[in-house]
Amino acid sequence: MIEAELKARVHAPEAVTRALEALTGARVEVYQDTYYDRPDGSLESRDQELRVRTVHGQDGTRTVLTFKDAQVDEDSGSKPEHETRVDDAAAMHAIARGIGFVPVIAFEKRCRNYSFEARGRQMLATLVRVPEVDDSTFIELETLVEESDVDAALKDVLAVLADLGIGEGDLTREKYTDAVRAARRT
Repeated sequence: MIEAELKARVHAPEAVTRALEALTGARVEVYQDTYYDRPDGSLESRDQELRVRTVHGQDGTRTVLTFKDAQVDEDSGSKPEHETRVDDAAAMHAIARGIGFVPVIAFEKRCRNYSFEARGRQMLATLVRVPEVDDSTFIELETLVEESDVDAALKDVLAVLADLGIGEGDLTREKYTDAVRAARRT
């Protein structure tokens, strides 16, 4: 499946939060993300990602292993995503290191997740803050689709963002990993 996703800066987070709350309740969660690569950086050079994410939320803690392949849509950065739940976070980190992957960056994201249906699709909107970067709020809006449906899905995602008051000029391809690296250099 392809994660057809658009990401944008949110200039009026309170208004967007109210609009999302009118659709559904939020899951408030803190993500602890660790990205891995081979020592030669070959995953990043092929636009691939390997991530171990531990999610702390009101329903407990869970860990997910995610592999994202190279993008299939250049404008949005949408990628095929393969994900599985992991029972033991410490063991997953040890396995990744044991088979030769190295952690390249780790950071925290504070998220409010909203699952809802719009335009005939299941959507997930996530309001994101990365505390060590700046005071910005981002929204990620995604739906899972077959590769043949990516263009239509992205049009629907863009329309839902517009309904939330997010314009095309607010869209960004900025990666959290790059923003955290830049913040740590200053």
